[in-house]
Amino acid sequence: MTDTRFPDIKACVFDAYGTLFDVDAAARQEKDRLGENWKTLSDIWRLKQLQYTWLRSLQGNYTDFWKITEDALDFAMEAENLNDKALKARLMDLYLTLSAYEEVPQTLKKLKEAGIKCAILSNGSPQMLEAAVENAGISSLLDGVYSVAEVKVFKPHPKVYELAVDRLGVDARHISFQSSNGWDAYSAKDFGFNTIWCNRFDQAAERLPSSPDCQIKNLTQMFPIVGVT
Repeated sequence: MTDTRFPDIKACVFDAYGTLFDVDAAARQEKDRLGENWKTLSDIWRLKQLQYTWLRSLQGNYTDFWKITEDALDFAMEAENLNDKALKARLMDLYLTLSAYEEVPQTLKKLKEAGIKCAILSNGSPQMLEAAVENAGISSLLDGVYSVAEVKVFKPHPKVYELAVDRLGVDARHISFQSSNGWDAYSAKDFGFNTIWCNRFDQAAERLPSSPDCQIKNLTQMFPIVGVT
């Protein structure tokens, strides 16, 4: 835990994948087919998904996150010597309904009751985010769901973080940004947000400028940081 306190927070903005939604959930549901390698496949899938967003941003070659998710899965399945079109189709369908982490609804509800706006800012396509939010039953707890599709470049480009400022109408100094992805949390701090790294899996610190203000293990630990009792 931390004794960090952010003054005058008016909005909490959350990354989606890995922060609110469990990116391992799709492969985990197919572990009877994948066997003990289900986590390896999931890890490769996620890593290539992120790498392709960064590479496409550098190339100026944007495509939507659903296509990137499919390309990353194709890579992961080939790397694991899996040639199963039906399995691929099931995994892609399951990615649309990734389960939310257990504390997510409670966290959003408490923040909303405290008068703090809540929003998602994600690489995900609008269709992907809509499906995940509806499946988790959290749409009524959100003031906005913002996709990089609006700016056609992926995190950590500053245009993405600026999107939340513009759409919420709240200055960056009054926003608390939460991400489980270290590179995202570091980059959001560099942009100017108050930043909480929800380091669920004890990742090592990144070697990047502007370190996050604090780390937590679970989103419920953010309440005192943003002034919610």
